Amino acid sequence: MGTPLFPFALTLLAAVTAAPDPQVMREERFQSVLAEMDLAAAEQACLNPRIANSDGRRQALRDRLLELHPVIDSLELVLANAEALMSCGAPEAAAVVLNRYIPRVGDERSQWLLLRWRAAAAALDHRQAALALRRLVDGNLQTLDAPLFPGKPLSDQGNGLDQLALHEAALGHNAVAVELQLLGDLTGVQGAKRLARAAQWLDADQFEQADQLLETALDQAAAAEAWGLAMDLLHQQLHLQLAAGGDGVRPRQRIQRLATVLDDRYALQKLQPEAEPDPLLRSPRDPGGHADVRPSAVAPSP
Repeated sequence: MGTPLFPFALTLLAAVTAAPDPQVMREERFQSVLAEMDLAAAEQACLNPRIANSDGRRQALRDRLLELHPVIDSLELVLANAEALMSCGAPEAAAVVLNRYIPRVGDERSQWLLLRWRAAAAALDHRQAALALRRLVDGNLQTLDAPLFPGKPLSDQGNGLDQLALHEAALGHNAVAVELQLLGDLTGVQGAKRLARAAQWLDADQFEQADQLLETALDQAAAAEAWGLAMDLLHQQLHLQLAAGGDGVRPRQRIQRLATVLDDRYALQKLQPEAEPDPLLRSPRDPGGHADVRPSAVAPSP
């Protein structure tokens, strides 16, 4: 996407990439080339540490991308310009560029709104991100219970309904976030995670509802044999009950049973911190542990 590279800019980028010296492009030359850069060249320069080797230069490249097309008359150009600014680490500027173009109804509007959401999410502008997702489905929120980018593998982070719930929670709209999570599919691993998030976002005086949501989540995790998730849910339930003034006996017992079946010695040790340390457990900072920073007397393998 985007316009072709100017021959001069293309030649210079190739020379800089091949040069061994990261300081090869002097400031005078950078300023000269900057004035010649088109959209594609500026985006590539942003990603090249031998060119964009300072915050000042990256900002200059962003400014160049912002001023290249003050008036935009095509979806292809606005998307390319906004994507370039996203690659350059400037999602707020990408939103400015997107707002220069009014998309037509249909697929063009959907593409525009998806990039508008990505820019807002990257900028942590949760209000605009939530608004873009709601507009994407014209308020039919159940339609968001699907991958935002169908060509990619489904994951919680790619699901529109989950994303909208996370944005609303970040805005402090916990009740709305809970409703959104319970609006989607609540089966399997994805459903268990949604129920857990909903339980987390409920108010403290809604303890019984939160506890029941976690019970349902545990059923879904067990059905999917997602035992690591089940352990996380039991710990969440334990903390919930203790915070509500309970004794947490039941989740503690279930953690112990599951940890025994899974031979999870660390979980068992956490349940009884006053007990003698398990000899098979060691700190990651102990010799041979992944966090051992002491110099090794053993020569590394070739």
